[in-house]
Amino acid sequence: MKINKIKTKRLTWIHINHPDKESMEYLRENYDFHPLDLEDCLTKIQRPQISEYAHYLFFILTFPVYNRQTKEIESSEVDFFIGSKYLVTVSDGGVDVVDRFFNEIKTDEYTREKFTLSPFATDLLYEILHRLQNYTFPMLDHVSHDIESIEKRIFSGEHRELVREILYIKRNIVDFRRIMQAHKNIVKKLMSTHNNFFMHDKMNIYFSNILDRTKDIWDILETQKENINAFQETHESLISFRLNDIMKTLTIISVIIIPANLIASLFGMNTIITPIVQDERGFYEILSIILITILGFLFYFRSKKWL
Repeated sequence: MKINKIKTKRLTWIHINHPDKESMEYLRENYDFHPLDLEDCLTKIQRPQISEYAHYLFFILTFPVYNRQTKEIESSEVDFFIGSKYLVTVSDGGVDVVDRFFNEIKTDEYTREKFTLSPFATDLLYEILHRLQNYTFPMLDHVSHDIESIEKRIFSGEHRELVREILYIKRNIVDFRRIMQAHKNIVKKLMSTHNNFFMHDKMNIYFSNILDRTKDIWDILETQKENINAFQETHESLISFRLNDIMKTLTIISVIIIPANLIASLFGMNTIITPIVQDERGFYEILSIILITILGFLFYFRSKKWL
């Protein structure tokens, strides 16, 4: 059973990492939590939600985790039960922010006194949400750095590599937005809850800050989405222009070769009398005609600025 507990005279924080049936049974026996909420903790539902009860609140938030092997942003779930004198957090282990903060409170006396002497569990909840939000900003910076790299290399001619990297970035931004899109509504519902134990007056400004930071994260993701879409369109335009240029060159070569082939075919006909062919200098004369024809076409195309 993977249950960690910090208990003071005013507040209890229970943190469960990698929940299992035994740990949920512990919560069922010691707290009057709804069975569906406990079931949600065992199921990776990937969908943020909030439920309000008479004596506690239950809500789920998802946070991004960067997988270095697949270069993909994945989702990690953190569940919260909050009552008047307790806070229960359940993590699937993907984000270690809550674990580190729990250990910090457990080992550092100053931190423990700062966050557990308050009679309100909302003070502790705010700090956890604040740290989880801070955890997302380095990933946002990393995505921005990748976009800047694309911008610098877009005219370098690395078309094959850039196509893959642009798609990686677009996928990560889409995943990031999907993971974070419900946060704003969850925080708003938390701030408007009718449970008098949850939000005391002085915490309104703090949770407003959480809400503002949530909007900032979404605005950054929106800007990144617009930037990578613009660079993808630019890159596709460059590839299209390059392909058109190649097709134009191949078409010009074909147009030049056709009359040369026609001339060679005419003089290669197996007839009794073929002009120039019987002459001992006939080969060079035919070759000269072909070269003159090719040069004539080249001059014409250049005069039309097709070359």
